[in-house]
Amino acid sequence: MAEAHQAVAFQFTVTPDGIDLQLSREVLKHIYLSGVTSWKKRAIRFKNGVLTGVYPASPSSWLIVVIAIMSTMYARIDPSMGMIDRIKTSLLVSEFMTVQTQTVLSAILFATGLWLSFIFLLRYILKALLSYHSWIFESHGKMSFSTKVWLVLVKLLSGRRPLLYSFQASLPHLPVPSIDDTIRRYLESVRPLLDDEQYKQMEIVANDFKKDPAPKFQKHLKLKSWWATNYVSDWWEEYIYLRGRDPIMVNSNFYTMDLLYVIPTHRQAARAGNVVHAMLQYRRKLERGELTPLSALGIVPMCSFQYERMFNTTRIPGIETDFVQHLKDRKHLVVYHRGRFFKVWLYYGGRHLWPSELELQFQRILDDKSEPQPGEIKLPSLTAGNRVPWARARLKYFTEGVNQASLEAIETAAFFLTLDDEAHGYDSENTRSLDLYAKSLLHGKCYDRWFDKSFTLIVYKNGKIGVNTEHSWADSPIIGHMWEYVLATDCFHLGYTAEGHCKGDINKSLATPTRLQWDIPKACQEIIEGSYMIAKGIANDVDFHGCLFNEFGKGLIKKCRTSPDAFIQLALQLAHYRDKGEFCLTYESSMTRMFREGRTETVRSCTCESTAFVRAMEDESTTVRQRLALFKKAADKHQNMYRLAMTGAGIDRHLFCLYIVSKVMGIDSPFLKQVLSEPWRLSTSQTPQQQLNLIDIQKFPKYVGAGGGFGPVADDGYGVSYIIVGENLITFHISSKFSSPETDSFRFGQNIRQAIFNFKADPN
Repeated sequence: MAEAHQAVAFQFTVTPDGIDLQLSREVLKHIYLSGVTSWKKRAIRFKNGVLTGVYPASPSSWLIVVIAIMSTMYARIDPSMGMIDRIKTSLLVSEFMTVQTQTVLSAILFATGLWLSFIFLLRYILKALLSYHSWIFESHGKMSFSTKVWLVLVKLLSGRRPLLYSFQASLPHLPVPSIDDTIRRYLESVRPLLDDEQYKQMEIVANDFKKDPAPKFQKHLKLKSWWATNYVSDWWEEYIYLRGRDPIMVNSNFYTMDLLYVIPTHRQAARAGNVVHAMLQYRRKLERGELTPLSALGIVPMCSFQYERMFNTTRIPGIETDFVQHLKDRKHLVVYHRGRFFKVWLYYGGRHLWPSELELQFQRILDDKSEPQPGEIKLPSLTAGNRVPWARARLKYFTEGVNQASLEAIETAAFFLTLDDEAHGYDSENTRSLDLYAKSLLHGKCYDRWFDKSFTLIVYKNGKIGVNTEHSWADSPIIGHMWEYVLATDCFHLGYTAEGHCKGDINKSLATPTRLQWDIPKACQEIIEGSYMIAKGIANDVDFHGCLFNEFGKGLIKKCRTSPDAFIQLALQLAHYRDKGEFCLTYESSMTRMFREGRTETVRSCTCESTAFVRAMEDESTTVRQRLALFKKAADKHQNMYRLAMTGAGIDRHLFCLYIVSKVMGIDSPFLKQVLSEPWRLSTSQTPQQQLNLIDIQKFPKYVGAGGGFGPVADDGYGVSYIIVGENLITFHISSKFSSPETDSFRFGQNIRQAIFNFKADPN
């Protein structure tokens, strides 16, 4: 036991002369090193906090301003226009200083105020510049003169070597669209889904809402946008995620896969050791703010707010609403293996454990033959079932004794690790391998992932890995950023020995991992079993299909002067029409991270233009020229909608917030109620690729990611996640429900493949 190991760090004996205390020199050394590391970490955080706080200026610029002011004073020039003299007369301690000291101090205070004013001015100008979005609507390869001037100004004011949070204070706030624009775009989006009579009725309801009570709601929303950092994000997190009482497994959490073709080592403990060490390196950079912020065009910064809660974070269940608990400086993780929980310390002597040391610890867990305690094996299924029973069980059975201590260890851990006893991964000879791999990452056995943790790292017995992510704290590009860093560090920086072990010496003096102890009564075990049965029913209903399309990809699509995303979205529309014989409301996720604390917006991909193109594809009488013209029109329309969503002119987040205001004010709105109840029978999302460009896939074509996916959003619909990898690979992750007679994930995958083939054309 770790406690026993620590207990012998000191010894004492009682003698006639008193107590003889004997301290261990080795332990004192570790205490000293831990203290040094802690203070070093604080110093680095303080330094980076100062650098971020004064950005886009630098601390050295303060000295330049002070020297400049002092120089002008010695030249008998007063640049302050009398302000330095007024500061001098206002000094509270002037009677204890000489006149010269008073003058110098007053000049320094004036210079500091001038410097701070200059920083705020730079930030205001930069915020105004970053509010310019015309560049995103310009044709690819064509740039207006005003955009060129704007680019130059942004570069000049952006400073050098920004840290992760350097631009946060300079990012603009998300604007509130006008009611007229939102209603007009909404009606346009539903036109292809309604017949003439239904559309006229919708127009009447929408126009009535626009007259009253929409203006009342809009005033309150405008007020919130002026007061809050982002008028959407806090309500989105609370009402879409945290207030949901249904299971988050499958319904909310999403997954991310390992490299598609490569397994660096087949040793489970070794792969876990390297990956966990790489995650700790990333966390250190994240906590220090040393990561470079992502940017569009290489200069337009994206908001970094979501990164803050990646580690040391847990969703805590509540009766009416959950909340997100985020802590700092967590020095352990919890490992689940064959129904047992182990606590593993991540530091030794003030430093991270080396990969070889982590491998040793994980191998000790794999070799442990102890049996699970009563109720322990399926305990994580509480996080997979309905939220209210979990919240009540937590309050009743986990607030004292060993249960409280063990649950606290899980909820305060850096993250959660499952050493899975199954083998998964893509196998070209097994057509179902990707399907089973995805289902394992999405829900596992329903009791071997802690779905409330910010993320659960899964390491399979064949060395394959993956991540299951809780959705409330962030969106998929955030975890994808960390994942790309981890995979690149694992494969190209840390590496493995010829035998597949982690590199480095093994320190066998490390304290062995600690088993978490539980005392779970029969009544609680029944609740656990009930949650498991609910989760099992959900998991068994997930129909999943992974589809690799490698006949062509982004390279050929771009040669056709078409957006790859628009190309795929139109293929999905054609595939869905062939699959179901009708069009449906389609959700595509877009990001709004060009605004402070921005998260996502919806692109409604089913448009009048896309439906016209699909009908033309199914009409044999239309010519290729006509189809190409309709394709171009539909693709341009999709691109424009995507750009509008990115620049804060989307439809759905505005309507969502108006709905929340209506509920708070107690005013019923038939229009908003209808809009918010419309099902998304086709929900889609593109997984970002190469955010960091750490892996050269031209040089290492086998080291490509497989992307990730999510569960079906509607009972009778499809969830489709896709990733465009390199020039010649598109991977689709398709989910639906077996219980729906209208859907079949494999059939839909075949329809997608056929639709893409139908689009193929000679780029010349």
